[in-house]
Amino acid sequence: MQKGGNMREVFDRFCRGINQVEGLMKNKGQQYMWNEHLGYILTCPSNLGTGLRAGVHIKLPLLGKHPAFPKVLNRLRLQKRGTGGVDTAAEGGIFDISNSDRLGFSEVQLVQKVIDGVNLLIQMEIRLERGRAIDDLVPTK
Repeated sequence: MQKGGNMREVFDRFCRGINQVEGLMKNKGQQYMWNEHLGYILTCPSNLGTGLRAGVHIKLPLLGKHPAFPKVLNRLRLQKRGTGGVDTAAEGGIFDISNSDRLGFSEVQLVQKVIDGVNLLIQMEIRLERGRAIDDLVPTK
């Protein structure tokens, strides 16, 4: 985690760390479990595939209360939770927004989905702050 919103920097650090761990494992004759069809095999079935959950803590006090918020997240293939982790409520309009997909996309694609989605959520929050509608920003698919 890191403050400031530079997801590229966080992702680069994540990749370096994973590669270092993998190098240490290879030195001991071990490797990550990987399957051609399923991707990386992890302990949590919801993380099958890349195993990457890229999350951003963001304050959306108006959008978080808007009736379209769940639909927007679903269409962007994003999920929300509180900043305390799974099954926690958002407090003060601050959400942990992350990718809901783990299978079928590369790590780079998943991070980009979060970046693009969060940028749209910010646009929507700004519109709502100005008393304007967001209907035209709601994704159709």
